[in-house]
Amino acid sequence: MSKVKYYYDSDSMSYLAIERRKRRTFKRILFFLAGSLAMAVVLLFVASQYIQSPQERLLQRELDKMEFEYATLVDRVKNAEQVLENIQDRDNNLYRVYFEAAPIPDEVRRAGYGGANRYKRYEGFDASDLIIDAARRTDQLEKQLAIQSNSLDEIKDLADNRQELLQAIPAIQPVRNKDLRRMASGYGWRTDPFTKQRKFHYGMDFTAPRGTPVYATGDGYVSRADNASAGYGNHIRIDHGYGYVSLYAHLYKYNVKKGQRVSRGDLIGYVGSTGRSQAPHLHYEVFKDKERINPLNFYYGNLSPAEYDKILARSQQENQSLD
Repeated sequence: MSKVKYYYDSDSMSYLAIERRKRRTFKRILFFLAGSLAMAVVLLFVASQYIQSPQERLLQRELDKMEFEYATLVDRVKNAEQVLENIQDRDNNLYRVYFEAAPIPDEVRRAGYGGANRYKRYEGFDASDLIIDAARRTDQLEKQLAIQSNSLDEIKDLADNRQELLQAIPAIQPVRNKDLRRMASGYGWRTDPFTKQRKFHYGMDFTAPRGTPVYATGDGYVSRADNASAGYGNHIRIDHGYGYVSLYAHLYKYNVKKGQRVSRGDLIGYVGSTGRSQAPHLHYEVFKDKERINPLNFYYGNLSPAEYDKILARSQQENQSLD
């Protein structure tokens, strides 16, 4: 039984019972429910922004794990790149130098893959930039590893043939010291005997009597033995392999023929004065990868340190060449 509530009526100076009106009560109840519902909606919205559902928490954990794995993968790729860079540096500046192999240019090692749409399948995702960057770095790393693997295979072959390489390098003087009158002219700027103009002399001139023996400076095969090259007269070229070629010019006559295999120290011809020559002498040149280089750099095979210093001093004198 509900309690009866009263109010004081000043007109009658008495307490009168408060009459309940059903309509008013219903409105109050309706307003209360509406307010409660609105508050519940607000609270639910706020909660949805800050409080995760079990499914959302699971997805968030998976996302956090993927981000951690990606960061770890990036670190591993960086470490692999650093290790590979170190190997590439040693390959170019140590291994390939030691075995007389041309270094691999950086633009070849670091060249990417062509094609603008190679990574198009990774576009359209929230993390497309990260995915494309990771794919590109991985592809480049794989390509660099393939190039380095091929280079090491080449170095291995060179190492296996090291003895053959050492025999092939033109490492002795082509005319014996006892047969020399003098070392007339070296590699460098000299006065041309015919034009009297300053001209670069790409070989070494050994003055010796006509008929003095000339010897092969390294193992190889005779690629030319003719007088069909301007200025050289009768001359011989020996292809030693590994990019080395030696040339012997102004010969009196040959002791070998084209295609013949020769060994270091074999008699191949005789000093003369054919072609563009002012007096009997041997003009000697060395080529490495088709570039003419100073032959004096290779006379470690049959000269003592004192003999080498002596011929070095003479070769550096800027005098007149004989051809």
